[in-house]
Formats: sequence, structure tokens, C-alpha cells
Amino acid sequence: MRMLIPVGRSGWAIAAGYAGLFSFIFIGAPFALVFGILGVREIRRSRLTANPKHGMGRAIFGIIMGALGMAVIVFVAVAIALE
Repeated sequence: MRMLIPVGRSGWAIAAGYAGLFSFIFIGAPFALVFGILGVREIRRSRLTANPKHGMGRAIFGIIMGALGMAVIVFVAVAIALE
């Protein structure tokens, strides 16, 4: 049941996963990057508590897709500026 319902998952990690899906629509990339970093921090801080958070894969996906999306944004901005 845990696979279907996000019980015990970090809200930041869930947000990073969805923002990562939309990261190549340029608006989502910076959000995916920030949400992914916040998600990883929250998950690591909650490891030693009574209710540890899950969702590290989603948070890392958000970081990777956000970084790739930001690289595309920077590349396009530089290409436009050099014209």
C-alpha cells in the first residue's frame, strides 16, 4: 500500500519529483532543483527520528532533472546573448 499512497514520504521529495517531470518546460527546472535539495535534507534529518521520511529517489530525480534543465536554460541564454 505504501507504493500507492505517499505515506511517510517527504513533501519536498514529492514536489521535486513532479517539478522534475516538468523541468524541460523551463519554469520547472529551478523548482525541481531547490525542492530536491530540500527533500534530501529533510530525509537525512529524519533518519534517526521515530518516523523517518522516505522518497530519496524522487528527491534525487528532482535534483538531476533540475540540473539538466538549468543547463539547458543557461545554454539557451548564452546562445541568445552571443547572437
